Amino acid sequence: MSRIRSKNTKPEIMVRKFLFANGFRYRLQDKKLPGKPDIVLRKYKTVIFVHGCFWHGHENCKYVVMPKTRSEFWKNKISSNIKRDKKNIEELKKLGWNIIVIHECELKKDKKEETLENVKGGLEIIL
Repeated sequence: MSRIRSKNTKPEIMVRKFLFANGFRYRLQDKKLPGKPDIVLRKYKTVIFVHGCFWHGHENCKYVVMPKTRSEFWKNKISSNIKRDKKNIEELKKLGWNIIVIHECELKKDKKEETLENVKGGLEIIL
């Protein structure tokens, strides 16, 4: 588990490359904002979180498999991550930010293009 990255993950880099190629400029992991969002688009007053399905307890996702060992620890860990995510999103909404959450499974080959186009479309509507 020590090799699991918290930033610069493959899904995150994929989203960043797409945004940059489409003319969107952003900042990374702004520590001043609640939850330290992965991508911050100040011009659009929008933040993007790129979540791993396992770590953030993505519901009804085939990539979320609870470990057989220390299962109680993992249930508590993931449920606390979910609570923290909800709290951070609420705080960002109170501050007037738009929030986009992309889960890792939405960036798999079969869904990647649709997901990224939806993000692009959402950002264009905001402007």
